[in-house]
Amino acid sequence: MLNVSVPADLARIVKAKDLSKAVRELVALELYREGLISLGKAAEIAGLSLWEMMELVARKGVPIRYSPEDLKSDLKTLEETPTK
Repeated sequence: MLNVSVPADLARIVKAKDLSKAVRELVALELYREGLISLGKAAEIAGLSLWEMMELVARKGVPIRYSPEDLKSDLKTLEETPTK
């Protein structure tokens, strides 16, 4: 774990009761927005489930990156998944 000093009024500015969680979410969101990490990694950093991270991304207006390769991979997974 890494400790970082921040101005005392930062919690008030970001309207956060848990400043540590708010900072993790903001950092994860920005790293995802910049394309430096995946959505899954962003969720891990933020301490959120994948679905919670998707909701945060949507709330903040950050587009979800979904490439043609992602689509191909998803279609392949669907084709390989047995049906009942």
